[in-house]
Amino acid sequence: MSEDNKKDSGISDVIKKVVSIGIGAAFMTEESVKGILADLPLPKDIINGLTQNAKTAKEDFSKSIREELSKQMSKVDPSKLVEDLIDKYDIQVEAKFKFTKKNPKDSE
Repeated sequence: MSEDNKKDSGISDVIKKVVSIGIGAAFMTEESVKGILADLPLPKDIINGLTQNAKTAKEDFSKSIREELSKQMSKVDPSKLVEDLIDKYDIQVEAKFKFTKKNPKDSE
């Protein structure tokens, strides 16, 4: 492999890793992202920018999930839901109780 091909391959690997970190950043802690990026041969300002982008992506992702759940839950009528459950389903409750004698030392 020529020297240019090795450089291209190295750059390609770095780009692949940065893209995968960007995609997975919503599920990683900021420290995890920093740890992974620290292994890459990138200038510190680029690493800081990528870390900030990862943090922003995570916050945006969390916010959009919260908003969507809130929007969907606001459409649910609890009394209608309970009424439908009672009308359409048989309800069965199973319970198991177990009484175990306490150790006398525990009550002191």
